[in-house]
Amino acid sequence: MNKQPFHLILILLGGLLLLFVVAPLTGMILSTSGSSLFETAQNKEVLNSIKLTILTSFGGTLFFSFLAIPLAYIMARKEFVGKKIISGLIDLPIVIPHSAAGIAVLGFISRTSVIGKAAESVGLSLVGHPIGIALAMAFVSIPFLFNASRDAFEAVPERLEKVALNLKASPAKVFFTISLPLASRGIISGFIMMFARGMSEFGAVVIVAYHPMITPILVYEWFTSFGLSYARPAAVIFIAICLVFFIAIRLIIKEKR
Repeated sequence: MNKQPFHLILILLGGLLLLFVVAPLTGMILSTSGSSLFETAQNKEVLNSIKLTILTSFGGTLFFSFLAIPLAYIMARKEFVGKKIISGLIDLPIVIPHSAAGIAVLGFISRTSVIGKAAESVGLSLVGHPIGIALAMAFVSIPFLFNASRDAFEAVPERLEKVALNLKASPAKVFFTISLPLASRGIISGFIMMFARGMSEFGAVVIVAYHPMITPILVYEWFTSFGLSYARPAAVIFIAICLVFFIAIRLIIKEKR
């Protein structure tokens, strides 16, 4: 009985947090008419921006997962000088302003940079290109995948790997048959979080590529140009599509387990 008031306080505080998250979204949906949603849903500019947002975020997440997951495994299993510095560097995009992150990425892929010149040599300009958008998204979101993967590998009992090595299994076989499968749940969660964070990015992307427009930039431009009532339907549609998309991913992953 003595614990009951405390539990009620916890529930109240948690309910206030939930209300803070749900209330703005609910208000936005209720303030949007069905006719405006239907009209916006047929707008090719909106549909193209949503498609671009999903493809660039997913492409960047998929590409950098081949780099982040191996490094996460090394960080989970090895001790070496500078390990904490590496962890801090990877977390850095989370704490710096995203407009500054966009400027950093822009300098990295501009026509005067080594990467930019290499791309120009094959007729590709990364600035204002979907690849540039994907790079900007990945830069600010990769800590989510890396940290989730590292934590997942740390949770895998190291003794299982040592037993397999003692039985003459190669390090590669141990990684792909023991470590990676056992850590897959955490890695997939990190993949989804990175993908979601990339889709929502605005500050870094707007520096690298205002055009072609991803949906967050499109919503911002419509808001500044035409006002709240004009931009709201596009925001609602984008949120709804993201919600359906992520629920589908979760269900697919759950079925495969």
